Amino acid sequence: MADRSEDERLRALDDRIAALKAATAPPPRVDTHYSTANTAWRMVIELVAGLLIGLGIGYGLDVLFGTLPIFLVLFVLLGLAAGVQTMLRTAAELQREAEAKAAAAADGGREGDERGD
Repeated sequence: MADRSEDERLRALDDRIAALKAATAPPPRVDTHYSTANTAWRMVIELVAGLLIGLGIGYGLDVLFGTLPIFLVLFVLLGLAAGVQTMLRTAAELQREAEAKAAAAADGGREGDERGD
């Protein structure tokens, strides 16, 4: 009997703590502007990284073999292609996430309509 009242008191205390935490929690930040800017910077960095890696490899091979412009041009172009491919992969990933959110929002709206009937 004493255990039951202790359990009830602990549950009541836990409920009060949860209610206070929910009341004092800051509202979630919605920074769509910053997330868009972060996405843009991510894509720019991916492109520039591909170019710089290609430039470094090409220049290194040209210095090693003594054929200055050949490997430099080739690997810069390959780095550009790799950067563009990475950017396209990122864009496809972001599109899938946006479609999933839109589908979840649409499903949530339909479920609410069905419950209202």
